[in-house]
Amino acid sequence: MESITLREEFIKLGQALKAAGLVESGVEAKLVIQNGEVKVNEKVEYQRGKKLYGGEKISFREQEITINAH
Repeated sequence: MESITLREEFIKLGQALKAAGLVESGVEAKLVIQNGEVKVNEKVEYQRGKKLYGGEKISFREQEITINAH
């Protein structure tokens, strides 16, 4: 399982997918989120701009990323 350490108070879902290297671009992030392929804390999330804080988990294509507080 990978992790992302926050530099600010939060990171947006689309940015987190890019930072983790799970998507190539913001456009790809938007598409996979709109298609219901991404889960946040075990729930399908459709908002690309969803704010993620420390302790939250993203699941995408059998990979998990944990968001760590700074």
